[in-house]
Amino acid sequence: MTTVLTPASPLTAADRCDRCGAQAYLRVVLLSGGELLFCAHHGRKFEPELKKIAAEIQDETERLTSVPASAGEEER
Repeated sequence: MTTVLTPASPLTAADRCDRCGAQAYLRVVLLSGGELLFCAHHGRKFEPELKKIAAEIQDETERLTSVPASAGEEER
């Protein structure tokens, strides 16, 4: 995926996938100037096509597997 070159605002729980409405973990800035948001599932599904039309792809899917700093020892 293309690396984000400009600082982008982090995706929040309010950002929803344009395909299914789940929480978005990918922001795709299009060469045409618009943007699309995708959940991890749809981001992976459409990745080959998105790479062709994307100026930037902000991928925050690593948040799905990271352990929160506030997690107790038994949760790690």
